[in-house]
Amino acid sequence: MTSIYLDNSATTRAGDTVIEKMAEAMRICYGNPSSLHNMGLEAYNMIKASRTVLADYMNVREQDVVFTSGGTESINSAIFSLLKHKKLHGGKIISTKVEHPATLEALKYMETQGFEVVKLSVDERCQISLDELRNHIDDKTVMISIMAVNNEVGAIMPIEEIAKLKKGAILHCDAVQGFCKVDKSLYKSADIVSISGHKLHGPKGIGALYFNSKSGYDFFRPLIVGGGQEMNYRSGTENTPAVIGIGEAVREYAKNESAIRHDVITYKNRLLEAIASEIKDIRVNSTEDASPYILNVSFYGVRGEVLLHSLETEGIYVSTGSACSSKKKGSHVLRAMGIGDKWVEGAIRFSISRLNKIDEVERVVDVLKDKVEFIRKMGSFR
Repeated sequence: MTSIYLDNSATTRAGDTVIEKMAEAMRICYGNPSSLHNMGLEAYNMIKASRTVLADYMNVREQDVVFTSGGTESINSAIFSLLKHKKLHGGKIISTKVEHPATLEALKYMETQGFEVVKLSVDERCQISLDELRNHIDDKTVMISIMAVNNEVGAIMPIEEIAKLKKGAILHCDAVQGFCKVDKSLYKSADIVSISGHKLHGPKGIGALYFNSKSGYDFFRPLIVGGGQEMNYRSGTENTPAVIGIGEAVREYAKNESAIRHDVITYKNRLLEAIASEIKDIRVNSTEDASPYILNVSFYGVRGEVLLHSLETEGIYVSTGSACSSKKKGSHVLRAMGIGDKWVEGAIRFSISRLNKIDEVERVVDVLKDKVEFIRKMGSFR
């Protein structure tokens, strides 16, 4: 039985060329990038080449791109840097109720350190009110931290519009689900951007943080200190193979961006069309203008976890929401959107990637229809 993987918002399979280049680096380019000999210089140059790929893709300066261990560290670094900046300490941070746990937990800690945290509400489309944001921005506001693409329903946040309202605040954008997947102008207007490698067919354990040093802010402070690697912004011996991997993953996207987007939109539209026409009593939680990579649908009278495992028996892998909060009861995103308990309970997130195929989508719909019908019938006998 061939597996069909539709949980790409949780993580993606590393691309073939990514794997090949990382394996080659582990065999050949294994010197410490800080060493003065040729093997160290070779590793350093490989890291520099990957930094160039990310900087060129974003059209930013290379010295403004710092490699981290992943999206969580990038997000934490951006937010916790406020703690080390005396002028910003104790100010107001504005975010939303639908952020990733990496942001929400960091903000919870910031409250214990004297910062005021405001979490904006969202509507049924998972969109904030720009008027509400405008009303909360004042002289005390030191940071606005809002994701580019919601990881559960794919809602695309109005980052460019937020940038116009931020006044003197730092704008941090969690672009983990958006980087390489939506128009890069979306997060380009942010002062700090958090990126993860394993969401775009790169390896786990690598991410990046872009901060606009030209913005005039002297805000960024390292979360990890030590030997001064990564231009003194992130100490620790660099994970050279992983850095090479994320560089190759971004290069692949940049090279095939239009074709990838076309394919993913085709797969999502077909999946949505088939589910809507062949399965009754559903609620589509992702809007038409959401990311083409994410489709969130609720099936009434079905527990999402039961459906997930039922599909798994047929080699189909989906999720009920964020992998980082999968053990928590119910989706905080769907609840913030005002969706009722019965619909929240039956929510499934299908997340697509460039490695999926149209025939996989057709099979998923056939199996899904049978599984939903079976679960509903079994429920009627209780």
